[in-house]
Amino acid sequence: MNISALFIKRPVGTTLLAVGVSVAGLIAFKLLPVASLPLVDLSAISVTAALPGASPENMASSVATPLEKQFSHIAGITTMSSTSTLGVTQIRLVFDMSRDVDGAARDVEAAINAARSYLPTNLPANPTYRKLDSARAPVLVLNLASIQQKISQIKGVGQVSILGGSLPAVRVELNPQQVSHYGLGIQDIASVISKQNANRPKGQISDGDTISDVTANDQIRKASDYAPLVVGSKDGAVVRLTDVASVTDSVESVRSVAYVNGKESVSLLVYCSPGANVISTVDQIKTVLPAIRASIPANQQLLVTGDLTTTIRASVKDVEGTLVLSIVLVVFVVFLFLRNARATLIPGVAVTISVIGTFTVVYLCGYTLDNLSLMALAISTGFVVDDAIVVMENSVRLMELGVPAREAALKARKKPVRPCSR
Repeated sequence: MNISALFIKRPVGTTLLAVGVSVAGLIAFKLLPVASLPLVDLSAISVTAALPGASPENMASSVATPLEKQFSHIAGITTMSSTSTLGVTQIRLVFDMSRDVDGAARDVEAAINAARSYLPTNLPANPTYRKLDSARAPVLVLNLASIQQKISQIKGVGQVSILGGSLPAVRVELNPQQVSHYGLGIQDIASVISKQNANRPKGQISDGDTISDVTANDQIRKASDYAPLVVGSKDGAVVRLTDVASVTDSVESVRSVAYVNGKESVSLLVYCSPGANVISTVDQIKTVLPAIRASIPANQQLLVTGDLTTTIRASVKDVEGTLVLSIVLVVFVVFLFLRNARATLIPGVAVTISVIGTFTVVYLCGYTLDNLSLMALAISTGFVVDDAIVVMENSVRLMELGVPAREAALKARKKPVRPCSR
């Protein structure tokens, strides 16, 4: 007994199975992550370190080299390359495909911590790392810095990068002639500023019976507080910071800027987390945008200047339309040649259930609904159509010769078995 006979002789069970496959397929279709391209684990990690003001040579020798020495102890690395530019070093680690990228990420984090003591003491923050994937492109581009934290909290958002924005800071611009005149060095002034701004434990005060903690914060944050700092002395007179430098309230980097419509702005690049539904994530972000707009000053605008889902939505809609059109054409062609409504219904139902049921398999295999998988689905629909038409046409032919319907269905599946079993 072949598998077709099993379903032909049990119509009730076959109907229930078809309904179950359809329901599971529809549920899987709603749960499938949508992306522009399939998610491919590249087994690669990128490490970034920043030291504002450092030359490419200094970044390579004082930042890249200590990190590379620690990374060289990690097992499974096939390629390690670094690029050092003004104030920034990027190291790319490519692992063997057999290496679990999550385990490799933990090893990279441990290596960064081990290298911290060998890195410059004035490094603003620890080097950061991120796993690379094939769909690493921003899904949405917004313009305004104050919304980064709110966007990062939305489900499906993996990372929010800021372009053109910088944190508040006090900028000290030294006058080389004045520094030389007072016989000071740049490192001496930097050391004084660092020591004066340290937030150290203050200790305790005790009268024998009661102990009180001193919790005062002596860190200074404004240019007016930095200006009177004593950085040295000459001829018995103290030299203050304002004597050798211009001290202003500014930002960390004055060279980071983004433009929108010819005006300075701050851009946010929103990245999806791996495996997240791109369309659903962007829809959630757009849902909270009205509330965010209401919370910002009236003179600021929150604009959506880029949306990757526009092309993804168009592709999904186009392929869905192609699938529906193919099913309609199958029904029309079968009816045109067979002139039998019942015979026409069977291929249409078979093709529809096959397409819907495929979404369940795609979901269980961990694939995404993307341009390649949708294209493959559209192509495979043709195979299902061919098989359905061949079997249906042979069944109708046998029934016209007087063979009962059930027997005709059994014989129709046996004779064209080769062309239907590609």
